[in-house]
Amino acid sequence: MRVAIIHDWLTGMRGGERCLEAFCELFPQAHLYTLLYIPGSVSSTIEKIPIKTSFIQNLPFSKRGYRKYLPLFPMAIESFNLKGYDFILSCSHCVAKGIITPPDALHISYVLTPMRYAWDMYGEYFGDNRNRMIPLFIHYLRMWDVTSSQRVDDFLCISQHVKNRVKKFYRREADIIHPPVDIRRFRIGDRSENIFLIVSSFVPYKRIDLAIETFNQLGYPLKIIGTGPEERRLRAIAKSNIDFLGWQPDEVIADCYSKCRALIFPGEEDFGIVPLEAMACGKPVIAYGRGGVLETIISYNQRSSAKGDAPTGLFFYEQNVDSLIDTIEKFGRIEREFDPLAIRNHTLKWDIEIFKEKIKKGIFEKIESKC
Repeated sequence: MRVAIIHDWLTGMRGGERCLEAFCELFPQAHLYTLLYIPGSVSSTIEKIPIKTSFIQNLPFSKRGYRKYLPLFPMAIESFNLKGYDFILSCSHCVAKGIITPPDALHISYVLTPMRYAWDMYGEYFGDNRNRMIPLFIHYLRMWDVTSSQRVDDFLCISQHVKNRVKKFYRREADIIHPPVDIRRFRIGDRSENIFLIVSSFVPYKRIDLAIETFNQLGYPLKIIGTGPEERRLRAIAKSNIDFLGWQPDEVIADCYSKCRALIFPGEEDFGIVPLEAMACGKPVIAYGRGGVLETIISYNQRSSAKGDAPTGLFFYEQNVDSLIDTIEKFGRIEREFDPLAIRNHTLKWDIEIFKEKIKKGIFEKIESKC
């Protein structure tokens, strides 16, 4: 069986790339198609697979400014020739699921999210932008996004939150298989330091600005691991108690998880692998109480002793400084009630080996039903 894997772009190891890494382990004979690839930016497991890029790769300044070519992405993904492939697996948060496949090939799309900036997070990305062309090409992207969803034979998705959005925007059903965490990479630390931690890319919907404004007022030490287009603005508003570490290798991130008091997760995510990584180190998570974290974090206020639930974090429910300050101060009062071992054990159900078994089962059931 000839297999093609489709991924939007390869510019760093984030949650979507962790899923892609597992797909590459499951299908090492596959070819990988992507809009853009920066060598060295993803794991060796991914880079072992033959990688084919689109014309976006050769456009001026594409390595740093590829997002500015967003209106060209549908054309770029449709330009790939997949003739001869029997099975196509797309891992999509933008346009990957819109690949044009041979008529007799099976296409399963693992949806990380429907295109955020075209749908429910349009305001977060473009609300203050005065460019009059944006509404025009976003309208085109929405039409293309819905039309191209009909090319997919079966959808898998990362959470109930995404399942609901796939049904609303595409009018399609999707089976849920939560993303993986490689539990082996993480451990409970011997000691904690008096720091809070953020691990994130710097884009508007992540709401790193909210966390910075909060810690500017609190004065507590905060370390931020990440990079992105918002970096200059975020550094400019941060006070001296906030330390930007840039992007770090996996082992450094794991060490920071194990030493922090808690992870701060201020944005609304479709699932959120970073909170699970922190919890795999026995660390509680202070998160905005919407989206995928509702499926992975047991809030201190919602735990059930009858079910044997141990709390793994706290939620704040309004995306403003006062709400986040109140939750952090509450965490300080109850911090000793969080059990690191219980928090780590909670994450075991999302281990990467369980994910791969579920993916294999889901894919091969659909292949057999097609045959």
